[in-house]
Amino acid sequence: MNQHIAELELSVLYQITEIIGQALNLNQALDAILSILSRSLSMKRATIILMDEPSPELRIRASYGLSDQERLRGVYRPGEGVTGRIFQTGRPLVIPDVTKEPLFLDRTGARRIDREPVSYIGVPISVMGDPIGVLSVDRLFGAEVSSDEDIRFLSIVSALVAQFVQLNREVEAREEKLRGLIGGLKAELSEKYNDFFMVGRSPVMLEVRKLIEKVAPSRAAVLLLGESGTGKTLVARIIHELSSRSERPYVKVNCAALPENLLESELFGHEKGAFTGASKSKPGRLEEADGGSVFLDEIGELSPSLQAKLLRFLQEKEFERLGSTRTRKVDVRVLAATNRDLTEAIHLGHFREDLYYRLNVFPIRVPPLRERLEDIPHLVTYFTSKLSKEYAKDLVFSDDAVGTLEGYHWPGNVRELENLLERLIIIKDGTLITQQDLTALVPTPKDSPPPLERLESMAGLKELERRQMIAALERNEWVQSRAAQELGMTLRQMGYRIKKYRLESMVRERRAGTGKGPPI
Repeated sequence: MNQHIAELELSVLYQITEIIGQALNLNQALDAILSILSRSLSMKRATIILMDEPSPELRIRASYGLSDQERLRGVYRPGEGVTGRIFQTGRPLVIPDVTKEPLFLDRTGARRIDREPVSYIGVPISVMGDPIGVLSVDRLFGAEVSSDEDIRFLSIVSALVAQFVQLNREVEAREEKLRGLIGGLKAELSEKYNDFFMVGRSPVMLEVRKLIEKVAPSRAAVLLLGESGTGKTLVARIIHELSSRSERPYVKVNCAALPENLLESELFGHEKGAFTGASKSKPGRLEEADGGSVFLDEIGELSPSLQAKLLRFLQEKEFERLGSTRTRKVDVRVLAATNRDLTEAIHLGHFREDLYYRLNVFPIRVPPLRERLEDIPHLVTYFTSKLSKEYAKDLVFSDDAVGTLEGYHWPGNVRELENLLERLIIIKDGTLITQQDLTALVPTPKDSPPPLERLESMAGLKELERRQMIAALERNEWVQSRAAQELGMTLRQMGYRIKKYRLESMVRERRAGTGKGPPI
């Protein structure tokens, strides 16, 4: 080997070692190696072919002198053609003239335009003695240098390529391990919390996600605003799980589900004998949440007296159990949610302004589904996938069916969509859902009333229910238990509706007028 060739080889190898930093992007690094060979030597074409795991095929991962189409055609099986034989035997191979070699398949088609005899040199690429691919080139140094020198030098380059591949695989394995660890941590949140973000790709939901990620690590109180069914409960849980309190308790209290006296006991606890039936002392939900978070759902339904007690707790972090004079202190982060307009409630005198500002440290508005219609296809895919496991049945939606879903106003938001899909999977005999399948369940955009009309319709239904409640109470001398029985409700449901329609004072006045004591 003459001095010029030796210096040329050293220069090429030095250039290749300089790009080792690109090994994390394997395709880019391999293309760079072939580019160096082409610039420095007489090479016109070259390919780096690697086993395409897990399939049993060899595919071109990098090339020089090939078009994209030619590159895609370069697919081989072990033992097939010249490339497959080099891979299978693990030995280099020289073909002086590929046009006279029957084993040369020319899958890429790049050699068909060659008018002069073209030689081919291929060497295996191996990692720890196991073949992983083939490096093939035209002559490197020209006819004046023996093919043995080409093989020797190409084998050195092949060893460097193998190191690049091995380094890339090790990094990928570490990344996969890290992804597994991260996945395990995320799994603790439960799939539905992660899926909440996965299917929320619209700009408004991305903004919600950004706000969640900003506020979660802090200690600030969060007020979640939005209509029923938008996902406020999930957002509250996500905020807790992303906070430093995630290992501590998360306690949820629905402020509309219990009468005032029971709700106070539920929140703050009670001592033995504090009221009829209090046979033993019981800590409240705030004590249970010590060190963690408490989620107060339907915060707008709190009575004035409970609003005052909650305000004191937010200011001082202290409270007393019912029937106790002992002051207790706990460290609890408060997350609250409401579907009511609290500013209007303040104006009407139904909600304390000072409490509102204590809760409204960091407001997050969770948008209704009609403001994130682009999320509907993702939501449909997610819910049908989940339901198909439960019902052992698949659903596929046609484009016009998805268009119908996107055109609907969704007053019940995501919860309404999920319920609709469950109804479909139960009643549908086949798997394909078309627009016709939805006509009886979802009004088309043409048939859907505009938002104002829909709101007026909903307001009319509420007024009708309110009048029905008053009429039932009147027929039963304002005794809640009797009215509830007539309407087929539980006493708790009756109490909730009385609060919902602001009938408490009317019930007290009318009941007092009968001379029969407090309402029961």
